Amino acid sequence: MNIKKLVKITFLLLWITSISCASGSSGSQSTPKEQKEIDPINKVLEKLNKTTQELQSLECRIEYKDVQPSVFDTQTLRKGVLYYTKKGNESKLRVNFQTRQQDDEPEQNLIEQYFIVDGVLLKSESHDFEGMWLVHLDYEFKTVRYIQIAEANNSKEPVDVFELISRNLPMVGFTKIEDLKKQFDITLVDEKNNEQEGFIQVHLKIKPNSIYIDDYAQIDFWIDKKTNLPARIKAVSTEPNGPVEDKDFYEIKLLEPKLNQKIDSDIFNFSIPRDFEEPEIFPLNNAQDNT
Repeated sequence: MNIKKLVKITFLLLWITSISCASGSSGSQSTPKEQKEIDPINKVLEKLNKTTQELQSLECRIEYKDVQPSVFDTQTLRKGVLYYTKKGNESKLRVNFQTRQQDDEPEQNLIEQYFIVDGVLLKSESHDFEGMWLVHLDYEFKTVRYIQIAEANNSKEPVDVFELISRNLPMVGFTKIEDLKKQFDITLVDEKNNEQEGFIQVHLKIKPNSIYIDDYAQIDFWIDKKTNLPARIKAVSTEPNGPVEDKDFYEIKLLEPKLNQKIDSDIFNFSIPRDFEEPEIFPLNNAQDNT
């Protein structure tokens, strides 16, 4: 998998998890009188933000689907487990993909692992690591990639991984309604199926001046009414040219969430098997140039 696709997958994972687990303020909450005047979109997003501020950990099954109508409607489905934990302003994230299915072929056991780590945990004789890094282990090809996703934090105080990353990649930092509205035209999708299945669908159309105009045509996410947390996200690419229904898209589902339950800290440790190649290192500017 190339760097561009790796980083896009990571952005999407971080974005949906940051919506689910963000700790930042969502701005001032409305009074009961103001709630009567506030529009339905703000009501949904304020309620979502209120729930997310109380969330300290998340463990769930994850399904990631990459669909390419531009390449004979090729579909790749990966399944695995996502772990997130937060203590104070310190947070950790790990995703284990355990299987992969290509089109209608049988599902295969293929392991890919993603970790968001502080650079101080990485070792190399030829490189000093600063800031936050994505570590990607591919067990099929026995490769390791270190991809920098945020520069060093000069403050003595720990910073949440999503807040830190959002300084360079604002897509993962949306905890404020006003920030969302700067980048997207936001609407609620009124579909009977969503109501029957217990979801609220939020549609994000990229604005012409949005920083994501070159990457995505539109993004939808579905909020589970029982947990009041995102359960699914669908991001439509800008490629190829043509109508939206013909463009490539990515879809992530978070299934069977376990909220605020203790997660063993060892889950977030990683080691590189001896038969793997030497890590490829992509500093921030390099990683962005390759996206």
